[in-house]
Amino acid sequence: MIGFYNYTVILTYISLCSAVFGITRVLDGGERNMAIAFICLLISGICDLFDGKVARHKTDRTDQEKVFGIQIDSLCDLVCFGVLPAVIGYSYGFNYGLGLASAILIVLCGLIRLGYFNVMEEERQRTTAENRKEYQGLPITTSAIILPLIYMGRHNIPRSAFPYVFQGFMLLLAVLFVLNIRVKKLSARSIFIMFTITALIILGLVQFGRR
Repeated sequence: MIGFYNYTVILTYISLCSAVFGITRVLDGGERNMAIAFICLLISGICDLFDGKVARHKTDRTDQEKVFGIQIDSLCDLVCFGVLPAVIGYSYGFNYGLGLASAILIVLCGLIRLGYFNVMEEERQRTTAENRKEYQGLPITTSAIILPLIYMGRHNIPRSAFPYVFQGFMLLLAVLFVLNIRVKKLSARSIFIMFTITALIILGLVQFGRR
C-alpha cells in the first residue's frame, strides 16, 4: 500500500472522516442532523489544532514524511473547513444566488490559501528549523469556530434572515482566507482556551440537537 502509516497522521485521518460524516448528515436533512454536522466540523477543528504537535513529536521523520504530512493536512483541511461548510451553507437555501456564491467561494478561496501555504511552508522549512510564528491570511480552520458560533446564535436572528447572515459570514471568511494579512499563530495557552470553548460549543450543539 502506498502512503505513510504511523501515529503522526492519525488525527488528520480522523478529521477527514469526521467531515465526510458531517456532509452525509447535511444531505440526510433535519435539525438534529444539522447539529451533528456542526459537531463534526468542530471535531475536525480540534484534530487540526493538535495534529501538527503530534507530527513534530516524531523527531525521526524523513523528508518525505514531512512533505506528505503537509500535503495531506492541506487536502484534509479543504474538505473539512471548505467543502463541509459549503454543503452546510448551501443547504440553507438561496441556492442560485448568495448560497451558490458563498459555497463556491469558500472552497475556492480555501483552495488558493492552502496551495499558497504549501508552497511557502516548503520553502520556509528548507531555510529554517524554527516553528512558524504567524500566518498570511486567515487560517481556513477558523471556519470551525466562527460558523458553529453563528449556528449557536441562530435563535437570536430572525428565521428568514439567518440564511443570509450565515452565508454572508461564509463570504467574509472566504475573502479573509486570501487577504494578505498577518495572523499570529496560537500559543499553547490559546490552543487550550480554544479547545475549552470548542468543547462547550459541542455540548451546546448536542443540547440543541435533542430539542
